[in-house]
Formats: sequence, structure tokens, C-alpha cells
Amino acid sequence: MITLGMMQFTAVVLMLLLTLKLLVLHDRYMKDRSAKRSRWLMVAGTVTLALHFALQLKMGLRLMGVTQSVMLNLVMLIPASYMFALAILILQCRGKLSLWDVAAGPLTWVVVMVILCVAAFNDGVPLLDHSPMLHKAEVAGAILYLMMQAYYSCRHTINIMAMRRALHDYYDRDVDGILRWMQLSIVGLTLLALMVPFAIFANGQWLMAIAFAIYFFIFYLVDSFCSYLTSSAPARMQEAEQNADEMEQGWLTEEADEEPSEESALAAIDDEKMLMSSEAIRAIDEAVEKWIERGGHLRLELKLPLAAEDIGIRKHRLTCWLHQKGKKYTEWISELRIEEAKRLIKAHPDWTNETIAQHCGYTDRSFFRTFKKLTGMTPMQFAEQESSKSDRNLSSNQLQASL
Repeated sequence: MITLGMMQFTAVVLMLLLTLKLLVLHDRYMKDRSAKRSRWLMVAGTVTLALHFALQLKMGLRLMGVTQSVMLNLVMLIPASYMFALAILILQCRGKLSLWDVAAGPLTWVVVMVILCVAAFNDGVPLLDHSPMLHKAEVAGAILYLMMQAYYSCRHTINIMAMRRALHDYYDRDVDGILRWMQLSIVGLTLLALMVPFAIFANGQWLMAIAFAIYFFIFYLVDSFCSYLTSSAPARMQEAEQNADEMEQGWLTEEADEEPSEESALAAIDDEKMLMSSEAIRAIDEAVEKWIERGGHLRLELKLPLAAEDIGIRKHRLTCWLHQKGKKYTEWISELRIEEAKRLIKAHPDWTNETIAQHCGYTDRSFFRTFKKLTGMTPMQFAEQESSKSDRNLSSNQLQASL
């Protein structure tokens, strides 16, 4: 049978191994200061948790069932959660944090510490005995911890939506997968905050189940963080965000040339209106139509700046034109390519899926995924459907001819 002591010892070993994994990351993966700061915050978080579980194991407070065990949980888990949340936020914001982003965690910890210390010194109960006053203070501390994590979860969600917009306005295919670990980590941190009040007050089997869930999430968070930094994803994300910054600057420059009021230009950016005249839209419509006719949308690795250059317009104007049509670049280029793929499947039923994918500017894997997402069926299923339609039409024509 798994005992509480065994779980705490396992947690100490796991946190130390995760710390080692973070420390051995080669410096070549720390391509900017933000990655380095995030790595050290993750290290601080795992070390804090290792110390927390070691103290619980050494002092045996949980086995005693005293409220001081809960107090230790709050004292250590709040800074650990804060450091994990801030590490993700630094990656998202490229190190550009607000004062409240930095201060929310420490301020929460200080307030909780004050509440706990006041209760501990004024309840008139020995330190290792149950204290009703301290218990109430711990409930208040757990609520403050939830509020802190709610703030960071909101910030994470807003930032990841902006990151997805940057990706969709730059790449010619869906690359949301590079952010999936971050999305799951945000959900995990939120669930962790919800589980911690139950974990710090729970006993028995519920405690075991919650503890295992927490261990698994911390392992996933650190392992995914390391995988992200050692992959090409940060560079691809930075490229997309740099493009978004350049497009915003492009609008500011163009608006400044056309209208001296910098305030009105900023308002256009902030409100995401950036509306073009009907004449400008018609001109872009014609340019895009000619570009599609010559197959410009079928080039491999066709990022938005390349498409805009090939069409003959500025990239921020192409983005604005798409937004006024209610589309993102990734969505628009995918629809054009899949329409071409459907035409080729009908016209050349003997062509392989690989040939069609390459002709339409896709690799095999991304073609299958995008085709099914937009049509609800695989290329093979679409071909079979079209073949069935052709057979039915042929039979119908033969029947009419015989009559």
C-alpha cells in the first residue's frame, strides 16, 4: 500500500530530477533573455516544491493532521505557483511585464503570511495543536491564492489569444500546435489552484488522488517547457510576433503620412478597425484575383509577407483586406488551396494524394489535416464521393438516352 511518506519522498525525487532537467538545458537554447528568465523561474519553482515536500516528510505534519501542515502548504505553494505562472507569462510577453504582473504573486504571499502569522500568534494554542483561528486564516489564504491564480490565468489567456492571431496572420498553415503545451499548462495551473485548497485540507484517498494529479501536471509543465525551448517553436513564434509588430508600425507610418494626427492613427490600431476605402478594396480584389489565376497561392512555405510581395501590395494592407472580409491569412490561403485540391481530385482521379498535396503547396500531413478540417472528410473519401456522383450521373444519362 502506498503511504503518505512514500508519496512525499517520491515528490522530492521528482522535483529534484525536474530541476536537473532544467539546469542541463544547453545555453544555445536560451536564445534570448526571456528564455533564460523563464528557465530560472521554473528552476526556482521546482526547488521550492522539493523543499516543501522535504519539510512535510521530515516534520510529519500531515500525519499529525494539524493545521500547521496547511500553513506550510500555503507558504510554499503560493510562491511555486507564482514562479511557474510568471515563467509562462515572460515567454508570452517576451519579457515585457507590467508592474502588477511582477508584484501580484509576492503581494499575495505577503498578505497571506501576515494573516497566518497574526492567527498563529494570537490563538493561544501550542504550535503543533489544532487551531480553529489558524484554520480560518488558512481558508482566507486559500481564497487569496485562488484570486492570484485567476489573475495570471486571465493574463495567460489574453496573451495566448494574441499569439494565435499573430500565427494566423503570418503562416500559410495551422501551426497552433506549437502553443498547445502552453494552453494545457494554463488550464493545468488554473486546475492546480482549484485543487490546492482541497489538497491542503483533504485526507485519505482524496489526498492521494489530488497529489498524483499535481505531480503529473508539474512533470508535464516542466517537460513541455523544456521541449518547447529546444524546438524551433520559439523562433517561429518570434517571427510571427515580429511580423505583427511590423504591420502595426506599417499602419502607424501610413496613417502618419496620410493624416498628421498620431492620435487618430493609434485609435485605428487599438480599435482594430484599420478600414480601407472601397476603391482600395477593389484594387486589392483585382490584384488578388490575378495572383490566384497565375497560381501564386500554391507556392510552398508561402508566409504572408511573401504573398503580399507577390501580389504587389504592402503586407499590412493585405492583412487589413483579409480582416475586413472576416478572415485570417491562414484560413484564407487554406480555403484557396483546398478548393484547388478538390478541383484536381475531380479532374485527375488517378493522381495520388501526395502529388495533389505538393501541387497545392502542402506537405502530406498538413494537407490531410487541413482538407478534413475544411471539408469534413479525407481526400480519399472526397474522391470516392465524387466517383459515386459521376457513376450516378452516368447511369442517369444512359437511362434517359434509352428512353
